Formats: sequence, structure tokens, C-alpha cells
Amino acid sequence: MSPKTVRVGGASGAWGDSPMAIGQLLGADIQYLVMDYLAEVSMSLLARARMKAPDAGYPADFIAYLKPHLPELQRRSVRVITNAGGVNPRACKAALERCCAELGVTLRIAVVEGDDLMPIIEELRGEHVREWVSGEELPTTLLTANAYLGAVPIAAALRAGADVVITGRCADSALALGALMHEFDWPPDDYERLAAGSLVGHMLECGPQATGGLFTDWESVPDWHNIGYPIAACTSDGRFVLTKPPGTGGLVSPAAAAEQVLYEVGDPGAYILPDVIADFSQVQLETIAAEQVLVSGARGRAPTTDYKVSATYQDGFRAVAMVSIIGFDARRKAERTGQALLERARMLFERQGRADFSATHMEVLGSEAAYGTEARARDTREVILRLVVDHRDSRALEVFARELGSVGLSFAPGTTGLIGGRPKATPVVKLFTFFVKKSRPHPITISVGDAPPARVAIPAGVNARAATADAAPSVVPDRADPADPADSVLVPLIAVAHARSGDKGNTSNVAIFCRKPEFYAHLAAILSAGRIADHFRQVADGPVVRYEAAGLCAFNFVIENALGGGGMASARIDPQGKAYGQRALEMLVPIPRSWGIGMP
Repeated sequence: MSPKTVRVGGASGAWGDSPMAIGQLLGADIQYLVMDYLAEVSMSLLARARMKAPDAGYPADFIAYLKPHLPELQRRSVRVITNAGGVNPRACKAALERCCAELGVTLRIAVVEGDDLMPIIEELRGEHVREWVSGEELPTTLLTANAYLGAVPIAAALRAGADVVITGRCADSALALGALMHEFDWPPDDYERLAAGSLVGHMLECGPQATGGLFTDWESVPDWHNIGYPIAACTSDGRFVLTKPPGTGGLVSPAAAAEQVLYEVGDPGAYILPDVIADFSQVQLETIAAEQVLVSGARGRAPTTDYKVSATYQDGFRAVAMVSIIGFDARRKAERTGQALLERARMLFERQGRADFSATHMEVLGSEAAYGTEARARDTREVILRLVVDHRDSRALEVFARELGSVGLSFAPGTTGLIGGRPKATPVVKLFTFFVKKSRPHPITISVGDAPPARVAIPAGVNARAATADAAPSVVPDRADPADPADSVLVPLIAVAHARSGDKGNTSNVAIFCRKPEFYAHLAAILSAGRIADHFRQVADGPVVRYEAAGLCAFNFVIENALGGGGMASARIDPQGKAYGQRALEMLVPIPRSWGIGMP
């Protein structure tokens, strides 16, 4: 008899992902759809929506996208697990129940609650909780404060008969892990399998990024317009096969999958999640058939006693102006235009008794502004001035915006207009991360259908919050070229490696993967933390730590203070370091001439 296989489809990688995923995956043989909608910034946007309307606070896309498929979900008995509850899971449940009633569909819908810590935030303030990195105290006013819950309550809701499980903030990987804990009866202390199930969720949570989206070798990925969304065919031993619906575009390969394994991970040997500390450092990827990659090798140990909490707060307002300029000296004309706009606004602020900008940031797009003094295209004849200004008072930014119309009359020849018109002031939202004991949040509860809330017992974990300190980073020889220069040739790193970068707050991780296992030892000697720090010195001034994932022949570099504040707090064109992997691959590295690889 063949072992039981549970097939889970990843139907949404983020709020704003395509609605085509649901129908595509329902055309395949799946038992579960998992749909991820939340990021740190999303919570603050949803909180502001709930302030305006009590029945808001969840991504309305979830309801709109799922509604046409409700009859088919019922007919096929496909269950849905999502964090689309946002900051108002009950309102999301009510909206979906109205859709079911309208279509004559009967589904038992559950909500998981307990992640919202705003009701006890003053108690936590009195206990002087501190920001994880900076050590700062809680801001005076918060928009949101949500603990990252795990998979245990999701599994409990499924055991209670839920067809749809809606959560608020939880670990993205917990959506799939909850389904697997239920289907395979994995207990909460089977850490090896919980780590494997977390890897399933980690691979699925970014949707088509697991099937070729954003892959380094993008030209090898066919049919972007119909990219296939990922499916994990899972067995009880924790192994799974990554695949996608037949007849779809995209690419299922070990290299493309590997990039997703280390996406937004710090130490691959100690990836801290609510249910388990996962070790992905020895994960193996193997092609077993066309569009099928076998994933194995995840290990796990007991989770910590804490929940990670992401709080958000407003820190003033921001306006972003975009001006197109064409012709001779376009970059220099743009820079002078930006400076003139700032000086004019400051002149008016002084006359009106207003304070100066709290921050300004200027980039000339098209001139490789993100590269700073290392830019190579500074004589371009077509640019966009991107001018970002912050102020405590939104009315001051209205003064700034009114003056933008003058760019076409007062300043540089070749100015062709404002892109998007006058900007509007929008709140600057920043992230504040801290930890609380798992026993501290409101009781974690599930409500299935019309049943009253039932409390879910959460394992306490072990005292290991500093678990990342247990796995010391690898020590890299302090030299740049381990080979005899006479026998070496310089090539861009992309010739021998591929890469993927992600973010956590103001920290970036850049994962670099050897194209062949035989490159691993050589690149280990070249790609030191110091080399990466020097390469990114234009954008990052924090420490760099290197970790290794030998199973993937990969190195993961964690770069602190790398994103100008990160997320919505950052004024940069790349606030999440999405391009850092590509930038790392530009480095020239010495390789043995015997490899037969030259400059591309």
C-alpha cells in the first residue's frame, strides 16, 4: 500500500497576489489551499482600515478571490487555511459566511484568536519590554501589536471539523504545518516532523516564488504569464515533493527551490518558529521526475518559551515626488531640481513658522543611484528624480506638494512632468519587535462555526530564546584569493553561483548558492563576511554574519542596518533589499582557470 500523501497548494504569496492561483490549484489533486496575506506593514494598514470601519481590518481580496470557488471547494472537500483575518478575523469570517449563504454553500468556518496584544499593551509597557535590536522602550502610541502564533490552534480547528480556518497574525509557515499536524497526527513535541512541515509552509508561503518566480536564471523560466503555483505532496515522514499544476508555466528545479529555502532566514541551523526551532542547513533537493523535486533533510528541536511580537507605530508623515527629466546632464539637472525643491520648501516653512523636514532622501533613478559612488550610468540622458520628504505635520507636506508644479516652469530644461501628480502625505509606519512569554498573550482560542470559543493549550517551550547564539557562524579565512593568481581568472559571481535576498525589518539576508557542489570549498574561502560587508558598504553599515547551509552548498549572509529602516520606514527605492542578491552576484571573484569558465 502506498503511504498516505497530503497535497497542499500555495494559493497566495502575499496580499495582492493573483486570483488565478485558486482555480489553477483546484484543477490539480489537492486537499488543502493555504493563503498568505500578511506582512508587518500589512497589519498597520489593516488597523487603520478598522479604525475607519469596525467591520474592516482584513484583506478584502481574500473574500473576492475565494467567493467564485466556494461551490467547488465544498464539492471537492478542499480545506482552506489563511491568515487573511488580519486584525479582524471575526469580520473576515462573517463576510465569508455571507458569501456562502448567498451561494447556498455550507462550510464550517473557524477563526483563531489570541494574537492581538493591544488589550494588554499598557501592562507590557509597565514591564519595560524592549525592542529586540535597538533596546528602545515601547513607543507612546502603537497601531498594532501581534504575536506570531503557531500551528497548534490551526490543527485544533481542523480536528474540530473546520473547512476554512482564518487566523490573524501567525507564522507564515504555520498555515501548512497545521494541516500536516492534523492529517498525520503529529504531536507538538515531534520536532523533526514539525521542522519538516514548517519547511513545507516556508516553501509555499511565497506562492510562485517556489516555482521560478524571481529566480536568478530568469530566462530559463517559461511562460511567466501562466506561472504555476506550488503544490507540496507530503508524507508522514516529513519528506515532500514540490511540484505545480500540469500545463502551467514556471520552473520546478532544485536551484529555484533552494532560493526559497533560505529566503528571509537568518541562521539556517536555527530558524526560530513558534512550534519548533528548525534546522534547514542540511536540506537536500533532488529532481525525481519532470517538474518534481524531492525535499528532505529538515531537522528540529524544541521551540523557545517566547512568541515574537511585531508592533507597528506611526512616526510622522511622508510625501514622495517623482519628476521626469530628459536630455544633456539629466542626472545633474535632477539633483539640482531636488535641492531647489527642498530649499524652497524650507524657505516657506521658515516664513510660516514650521519646523524643518524630519528626513529627506533623494535618488535619481536611471543613474544607478542605489549604487552610490560606484554607479556606472551617471551620464544617462533620461532620469526620474525621486524625492522623499518626511515631516511631523502633514500640512507641511501639503506646502511642499503645492510647489512641485513649479518644476516645469522654474528649473531644468528637459523637465517633462510630474509622475503621478502632486503627492499626498501618507503615514510613516515603523516596526517595533519584541518578545513575550507564550503564557502571556490572551488565551489562544478557536471558534468553529457557531460554537463558542474554545481555549487551545500551547506547549510552553524551552528557555532558548537566544538559540541563534548556540550555532556559531563559520569562520572564514581572511583572504580574498586562495588560488595562485597565475592559475585564476576573475569572473562575476553569477557565473558560478545564484542568489536570493530577503528582509526582516532593517536586516537583509543574502543567500548565495554554488552552481556546482565542487565550487563549494573554493567559494567558502572567498566569500567572507568581510567581503560581503565591503561590497554593500554603500547601503549598509551594520555587522555581517555568515552562516552555511552545506546541504544546499550555500552561504547565508545576514546584514544588519542594511535597509534604511526597512519596509515602510525606509525611503529607498529598494526598502526590502529585493535586489541585494542580484547585486551580490556582480562581485568579481577569482576562480581556477581549470574550471573553464570565463567572463560572460
